[in-house]
Amino acid sequence: MNQEERRIYLIRELQREMPQYKKIEIPKDESEQWRLLRSLFNVRPPYPASDDFLKVQDEYLSEVIRQRGIVDAAALPTVKADSRISLWKGDITALKADAIVNAANSALLGCWQPCHSCIDNIVHSLSGVELRIKCNEIMQAQGHEEETGTAKITPAYNLPCKYVLHTVGPIISGPLRKRDCNLLASCYQSCLELAVANGVQSIAFCCISTGVFHFPQDRAAEIAVETVSEFLRTDTCVKKVIFNVFKKEDYDIYQKLLG
Repeated sequence: MNQEERRIYLIRELQREMPQYKKIEIPKDESEQWRLLRSLFNVRPPYPASDDFLKVQDEYLSEVIRQRGIVDAAALPTVKADSRISLWKGDITALKADAIVNAANSALLGCWQPCHSCIDNIVHSLSGVELRIKCNEIMQAQGHEEETGTAKITPAYNLPCKYVLHTVGPIISGPLRKRDCNLLASCYQSCLELAVANGVQSIAFCCISTGVFHFPQDRAAEIAVETVSEFLRTDTCVKKVIFNVFKKEDYDIYQKLLG
């Protein structure tokens, strides 16, 4: 199969699995076909997938990721403040590192809104359906929603990294409280401790809670840098931490903090 054949196969299989979407006509445009496929990935419940489906999906997503470009975390320049810290502006799903951090919600099943712009959505979209299946297994075994400030680890499946660390940041709906700051610090601490426990030597953090969770960007960056720097003072297992940003505003904030 070529990429178009894989894409159409996957769309039709997902429509067969979810008959409510069967009447949606497959667009002729490649980008619109990908948008439809991604939307179907986003709304697919975490039931098992066939080996045939996963084989085609993995071939398709691997090529999508290759075409998008892969960035080797080991080659990123470090900051003056610490030779183990890098600051990088770009798409975290392109990073080839041991682990990337996903800003998840308390259900830990990914974003269900088709093609939403959050990191949770693109991480699950490019990992493939196995990520939601694995997260569901974890949550079913746990028996309750994920608590704010904690973290879970899963394979990264089709992403260039090895693992995804899922953490739930605090949601800000009023004035920022000390408790919110402590919970955000706990997100970074939990991810770093989980990284060490699983032999992760390079980890990329997104800007946890600063998107739809509305944590102020400047204070969030301060907490991130403070928590990571303090951890690295006593830990020798983690060899590289990447602060990944997507907006120039965040890049400027981190650059000022890291010198």
